[in-house]
Amino acid sequence: MPRRRTSSSSSSSTASSAAAATPRNRTPQPVRVRRRSFGDFVKAFLAFVVLLALVAGVPLALAVTVGWPLPDGAPGLDWLQREITVQTFLHILTVIVWLAWAQFTACVLVEVKAALSGVGVPGRVPGSGPSQLLARQLVAALLLVGATAASLTPGLSQLGQSLEGNQKPAVAAAQQTPGLFAQQQEQAASTASALAEQAGQAGQAAARAEGGATAASGDTKYYRIQPPEGRHHDSLWEVAERHLGDGRRYKEIFELNKDRVQPDGSKLSEASLIRPGWIMEMPGDARGGELVEMPDEAPNVSEQVQQQISDYARTGGDHAQGGGGAQGGGDAHVSLPEQRPAPGPATPVTPATPAPGPAAGGQHATPAAEESGRSFGLPEALLAAPLLAAGLLGALGRRRRQALWHSALGAVGGRRGMEPPTPTGDAQDVQDALLVGADPDGVRLLDRSLRGLAASLAAESRPLPVVYAAWMGGNGDLHLQLAQPAGKPPTPWQVGQDQTFWMLARADAERYEDAETAAPYPGLVSLGTMDDSRLLLNLEAVPGLVSLSGAEADRAAVFASVAAELATNGWSDRMTITLVGFGDDLTPLAPNRIRHLDGFEDLFETMSAETRQRRGALGAAGHDSVLTGRTGPAQHTRWAPHLVLLAAQPSDDDALRLAELAADAGRLGIGYLVGTGGTDLPGAAWEMEITGDGKLLAPLLGLELEAQLLPAAQQRAVVELFTDADPERGPGGPANTPPFLVDVSEQGRPAVYARLVGSYEIIGLDAPDGERSAQLHEALALLLLHREGVHPRVLASALWPRGVTEDVRDALLERLRAWLGSDPDGTPRLGTDATGRLTLAKSVVSDLDVLRSLYYEATQGRGVDSRQVRGRLLTDALVLVRGPLLADRPEGRYRWLTHEIIDAQLPLLVADTGLALSEFHLERDRAEKAIEALNAALRTAPADERLWHELLRATHATEDADRLRALAADLVGRSGARGLPPRTEALLDELLPTWRDGVAAAG
Repeated sequence: MPRRRTSSSSSSSTASSAAAATPRNRTPQPVRVRRRSFGDFVKAFLAFVVLLALVAGVPLALAVTVGWPLPDGAPGLDWLQREITVQTFLHILTVIVWLAWAQFTACVLVEVKAALSGVGVPGRVPGSGPSQLLARQLVAALLLVGATAASLTPGLSQLGQSLEGNQKPAVAAAQQTPGLFAQQQEQAASTASALAEQAGQAGQAAARAEGGATAASGDTKYYRIQPPEGRHHDSLWEVAERHLGDGRRYKEIFELNKDRVQPDGSKLSEASLIRPGWIMEMPGDARGGELVEMPDEAPNVSEQVQQQISDYARTGGDHAQGGGGAQGGGDAHVSLPEQRPAPGPATPVTPATPAPGPAAGGQHATPAAEESGRSFGLPEALLAAPLLAAGLLGALGRRRRQALWHSALGAVGGRRGMEPPTPTGDAQDVQDALLVGADPDGVRLLDRSLRGLAASLAAESRPLPVVYAAWMGGNGDLHLQLAQPAGKPPTPWQVGQDQTFWMLARADAERYEDAETAAPYPGLVSLGTMDDSRLLLNLEAVPGLVSLSGAEADRAAVFASVAAELATNGWSDRMTITLVGFGDDLTPLAPNRIRHLDGFEDLFETMSAETRQRRGALGAAGHDSVLTGRTGPAQHTRWAPHLVLLAAQPSDDDALRLAELAADAGRLGIGYLVGTGGTDLPGAAWEMEITGDGKLLAPLLGLELEAQLLPAAQQRAVVELFTDADPERGPGGPANTPPFLVDVSEQGRPAVYARLVGSYEIIGLDAPDGERSAQLHEALALLLLHREGVHPRVLASALWPRGVTEDVRDALLERLRAWLGSDPDGTPRLGTDATGRLTLAKSVVSDLDVLRSLYYEATQGRGVDSRQVRGRLLTDALVLVRGPLLADRPEGRYRWLTHEIIDAQLPLLVADTGLALSEFHLERDRAEKAIEALNAALRTAPADERLWHELLRATHATEDADRLRALAADLVGRSGARGLPPRTEALLDELLPTWRDGVAAAG
């Protein structure tokens, strides 16, 4: 989870540059055991005397001189009228001394227990302050001369030596879960971090003074990367998870081994590029039951491996000094896991998210959005916004499906049965970025987790707690930060770092099913990332305004990102988003959610009325907040959030009016995000600032995020995608021509022919050998469905949703290129266009390409002037339909099809073909042929109402009343409880007026 930072934690420029040059190893530094000096024994003796005097002497002295100051029995009421004497003051002082002694004694016991158990920084005694510090120093000095002092108090001192080992656990504990409004945690984390950094610098200095003696003496730990052998490939993330207790510490292992020569002669250059047989030097605190001691205590380690480790150790001296990591001095051990059991499934890293470490899904796996740190021409802002990208991609798919159905029903001319326009330029880049960056699984898990929590609380008759923020960790865990403690969370949720945090592990979230309940926290919206965690702020729960300062362009990018995610996210049901002073072009993203107001006066008039209405509605329903009502009987009617984004800075008077309006907003489900040029906005509960380098700062909350942005260029391109897919666009929109037409004559026979409509079959190529065969087939299918070209990163994210590195992707492309071969003229059948996208030669064709081309030729080409040609082309087209697309695709593969609209396109195309062929036959009074064509189309498009209507007309044309009644009965049976659509009923009334009598008799 992210580190907590405050404004006071910023380093000076000198310190920053030093840190940049020498990565700081956050592993606890081992401390060398030194000989006890005479001064140590003097310190220990004095500490013992002081402890004895304070713990035993003080109560003894009080008992002898003063006695117990409290009365023996319950005092009467007359004590209030007694005269206050000197003795009364003495008794009061005695009570205070007794309490101080009891507190100090508790501190001593806590410190002794922590020291003896070796837990690191002990628990904090409430209100102790200097008392616990004194107790800690006295106990440390006393234990310093003990036989096990080095292990019990590793570095306690300014009485002893600096130590990171003792302070580091406090940093880890403070970092486990981020928090807002946790000043005590922030201060503790900051203090611990400073002490740890000082200890780390001291440890590095000691290591340099020792002159690399550690490596020379053979007391450094090593790990040998294991081969897969029946499991997935090893990764630094898994190694850190097993032996350091935290996968996020993989960076420490990487820094220790970066650019060092491995036994096979190669070097570690990226954290994800590791190979079996490589040797990794480990931090000093690495542990694990499967570790093997080297070299003297490892009889199971072969001589060859021992020699490899010895050779590798000799390459680490200069690297250790330059790296400033854990290779510095310390009493460590040489360890090597030679053989180990296959680990269980690794916790998946959120796809396409800037992940905390290398994914465990492949030998060289790394997040797709981080391939070699290059953008490949795609907008990085969307690659780093997985939840926003998933929302936009899902909304775009719904919009395109809606447009297809509108065109199929004749609402829009000139696009019937054809696919949406192919984006170009910036719009194409943005679409590719959405495909690469989207994390639909993360959205699904977040939605199910929140709804599951709401359902569990409702089952226990408990209200929803107020949630200020949610943190999504790189490992998939979800942390909810509550406004106040709300008791024990329902299973499988757990209490986090304190009572104001509820945590759900990803493994538990994946077991959630869809819950029939309202979205409990629809106002959550991504603001950015800190380390490996993503912060989602619950705008509707903020007790007041949220202000955002910074340059106007930077603020606009934040506002656009917030508006776009709120409009399209997958964890909300209904909401209203009011944009003031900006975003009138964002309306196409969600016309039912987004509305635009020109100025503050319109806003104040609208929101004043809604605030009054919500207050009254809550009072009438007996609810104290919208959260209470959201889980009650009115959950789907009254309690949708209303979020206001005001980009322009209000005047002083307007700001005061807005602050008054927002004073009760959190209870009413209304949230306000207000842009300001300064930092003093009246009524601002949370103040944030966006910097020119993309940092989102909230110093009072201890936050420093990599902001999630939607810059103006990407915003325009996203809007263009939605505008082109608008189902209300008129005939003057994009052309009707398919993106790829095939020569359907005998001379146009392709070199490679793939059958996709039905079971997957390839004609013209030999079946590829090896384990890459399935990936080659999947890659070819993706390219065939996108004749306009596929970006290499889109192909990689489709085949490896958890991410893959560039070399693995390129290796597969080379195999694909070799498998497809070349045309007789020497042109490779897999090429690259001017934009770098992968394209197939015209000699590689699918049956879907032929189906589209046949329908186009029949309805807009040669078939227009020749009825005979039209009939033949339509018949040939319908023969190609053998079932649904890729009917036999293996489970777990082709997941990228969920982002496509081919599942809607193919049935419409088949239906259009069947309708056209039916019309062709009915023109010649061949009703049986028309019925045959319609039934063939219905096997692929059984829900298309147009086909059933034409089937009724064709059956009526046979003049067989019994057959028509049987068809009507079949339609009624298929309709179920919903009943027939009104247009179908009207058609039956026209063709078979007595059809209702048959239904009544059957009923």
